[in-house]
Amino acid sequence: MPERITGEQRSAVMRSVRATGTGAEAAFVALRMRWRFRTQARDLPGTPDFVHDRLRVAIFVDGDFWHGRWWRERHAAPEGNRNYWIAKFERNRARDIVVDRALRRRGWAVVRIWESELRADPTSIKVRLSHRLSVRARRRRRRELLGRVLRRARCD
Repeated sequence: MPERITGEQRSAVMRSVRATGTGAEAAFVALRMRWRFRTQARDLPGTPDFVHDRLRVAIFVDGDFWHGRWWRERHAAPEGNRNYWIAKFERNRARDIVVDRALRRRGWAVVRIWESELRADPTSIKVRLSHRLSVRARRRRRRELLGRVLRRARCD
């Protein structure tokens, strides 16, 4: 099927796609979590969309198109320049795996949220994320308490 728009129009559309401040990120902010997050953590691998530094949790809100969700199952890769897009989706997914590993090696928990899940059922995303953060906070408090006990024992 031939392209319906010119090359210049396609370039203009692709230039307008933003990496930050997306609708999916706005939907995440609209969840009004009781936790505070830093945005666009450029000091971490993969520049997570949201970060809770104290709990060391990195959150990515992945767009279904750019991260290749369902494109293989639905045969939804763009028709124009199909090989390029398939390779791009696969590179993006491979990069996501590498970034997740790098963050986990540094002691970070990684949460990936699909844009479509966030839009379809924001409440379940909020519950799932709140649970994950609460568990992480409890573990942190336990480690801190154990550290204090051990330091006191050494001093005595």
